[in-house]
Amino acid sequence: MSNLSTIKVWDPLVRFFHWSLVSAFIIAYVTEENLLVVHSWAGYLILGLISIRFIWGFIGTRYARFSNFVYSPKNIIQFLKDTFLLRAKRYIGHNPAGGAMVILLMASLLITTTSGILLLGAEEQAGPVAHWFTQAGGFWAKALEELHEFFANFTLLLVFTHVIGVIVESMIHKENLVSAMLSGFKSADPKSH
Repeated sequence: MSNLSTIKVWDPLVRFFHWSLVSAFIIAYVTEENLLVVHSWAGYLILGLISIRFIWGFIGTRYARFSNFVYSPKNIIQFLKDTFLLRAKRYIGHNPAGGAMVILLMASLLITTTSGILLLGAEEQAGPVAHWFTQAGGFWAKALEELHEFFANFTLLLVFTHVIGVIVESMIHKENLVSAMLSGFKSADPKSH
C-alpha cells in the first residue's frame, strides 16, 4: 500500500495495541461479574497493554511517542473550537484532541484495572493482592467496587467520545481514520481521494 501518495503513520505495535485494547475492553465490560475469570484476565491484559504502550510512548516510532501528540490545554481547546467550526487543521499523527483522548483513556483504564485488582482481593480474596485483605467484603470492597464501576463507565463514555471524534475528523478531512489504524497508512493528501 505504500507509495508516493501515502505516509506510514501507525506502526504494528500501535495498531496491535489499539485493536487488542478494544477487544479486551469489550470482553471485560460485557462479562462483568458473570464470568469473573474471563473478566479478570481481560483486565490483566488491558493493564499489560497499557504498560507496553506507556513504554512505547517514550521509545517508539515518531507518531507513537507522547512528545508527538501531547499538547497544551490551550492547543487542545483551540483545536476543539476549530473542529466545531469544521475547520480543524489536519495532523498526520494524533491531533491535539486525539492525543488528549489517548492520555485520558490510558489513565482511566489504569484506574479501572488497578481498582479491579484491588477489588478482586478485597471482595473475593483472590488475585495478586488478596493477601492485603484479611477478610472478604467490608468497607474497602464496597468503595473499590464503586470506584471500579465508575471508571469502567467513564472509560466507556470516553470510547464513545473517541469514536465520534474519529467520525467527525474523518468527515472534515475526507479520510478514513479507521482504515489508517488498520493499515498503518494515511494519505499524504486526503482531499485527493
